[in-house]
Amino acid sequence: MQLSEFETHQAAEIQALFDRTFADAEGPAEGELVGGLVRKLMADTAPRDRLGFVALEKGRVVGGIFFSRLTFDSPVEAFLLSPVAVHPDHQGRGIGQRLIRFGLERLEARGVTHLFTFGDPAFYSRVGFMPAPESTAPFRLTQPEGWLGQALEGHEMASLAGVPRCVAAFDDPAYW
Repeated sequence: MQLSEFETHQAAEIQALFDRTFADAEGPAEGELVGGLVRKLMADTAPRDRLGFVALEKGRVVGGIFFSRLTFDSPVEAFLLSPVAVHPDHQGRGIGQRLIRFGLERLEARGVTHLFTFGDPAFYSRVGFMPAPESTAPFRLTQPEGWLGQALEGHEMASLAGVPRCVAAFDDPAYW
């Protein structure tokens, strides 16, 4: 298994991965929604404001993850982890957790101090996420218990102040 930053020539394969994974898990509408989000993140979000990584097996994309910038009124380097997908035929092998840890290392190297996600607390707690203050979410949450965060390398969650803002791709209450 090879983990690396995504390359633009992989865009169609990555979008298909997210379409399929989310359609299988939550239905075709969710597959289209998340696949469209991934397309926007890859095509419309400035590279300084997003990072994407893939897991490759035999040259094929079997997993993918994206991180996008969250800004606050305070001077912090914060990102949002979302979405993450592992092809249904490859789930249960720790690929998602490996992608998350790989991304965390890259974010820390770039000076990111805070990371957030909106998902299953049981899954994300395995990679260091804990409940985060709802005030750090850029939209009103449908399931506040799923808003999670972690402070990276010596920082504290309490240091965040101001209104959180996400990249344009996430600027839709349907994702929240």
